[in-house]
Amino acid sequence: MKVYDNTTKNIFLASWVLINQAQGDAQQTHQHRPSAKAQIDILQPIRRWLENFQVRDRQLAHRLCKVIPSQCPFERDVKFLGKTLFHIPPMCKLNPVYEEVVGLRFRALCYLADECGEDVTQYC
Repeated sequence: MKVYDNTTKNIFLASWVLINQAQGDAQQTHQHRPSAKAQIDILQPIRRWLENFQVRDRQLAHRLCKVIPSQCPFERDVKFLGKTLFHIPPMCKLNPVYEEVVGLRFRALCYLADECGEDVTQYC
């Protein structure tokens, strides 16, 4: 008995199909019409500034890695006598600029590791 004979019959091929960007956008606008009132995002300038901020200083990169935590500091398991009473979920996702701040910390880590050649395991 050959393994090849039993396995080739059960192979499935999957592929991704890319829809033309213009066609996809046109279909989405017809399906979901935006409301007449345009929402004003007051945090957009802060988000843009955080996204475009370039880390080019070693001391600043170290400070950013120390100040911005790698995990949400609010997530906790409340225990009493060795038993978990309840769990406080991570609430950092509620921060409206959370993704941008985490991205800034990541860029600082990359700068220290790639440009400065430092070991960044102490920040992980």
